[in-house]
Amino acid sequence: MARAITYITGSQLLSLKRRPNIAVVDVRDDERSSDGHIAGSLHFASGTFLDKLPALVEATKDKDTLVFHCALSQVRGPKCARRFAEYLAEAKDIGAKNILVLELGYNGWEASGRPVCRCSEVPCKGK
Repeated sequence: MARAITYITGSQLLSLKRRPNIAVVDVRDDERSSDGHIAGSLHFASGTFLDKLPALVEATKDKDTLVFHCALSQVRGPKCARRFAEYLAEAKDIGAKNILVLELGYNGWEASGRPVCRCSEVPCKGK
């Protein structure tokens, strides 16, 4: 059985980002490179997300919380979070325990004045 997907606010995410066992997963496609991103986030574009699920599990094996987002977190972010939860359930529950979606997505994060990174490093090394 897949885990429940819950939402988290930008303020809650700011508090959580101080912990080493959280990963932010940006599932936007091309707009990440032009619009910026949440510092330290992983990029797993929604267009190739299913193919990259094993790589995401590997990249987050030491994390207990994953926060997914897209531009607005209305379609791609929640959809990818659900697919990740289903994948973990099929794999006998390996990986992250808490799967969250960022309310209002990247656009809401940036519009509220929260810090963004515009580096082109993969993965982003920003904190």
